[in-house]
Amino acid sequence: MPAVPKRKISKGRRDRRRAHHALKARHLINCTNCGDQHLPHHVCPNCGHYAGREVIEIEST
Repeated sequence: MPAVPKRKISKGRRDRRRAHHALKARHLINCTNCGDQHLPHHVCPNCGHYAGREVIEIEST
């Protein structure tokens, strides 16, 4: 026979267990070159700068 729970888990206990499952908002910083927001420790996708210097060249359209 398969394993089955001995007692019903109450809604309160279930919800307390899931209290930490919510998604958190991303922490964004402003680029020092163009002012656009990007993730910290990542190259700016708008201008290609990181740590005050150009790391990748972005084609302008």
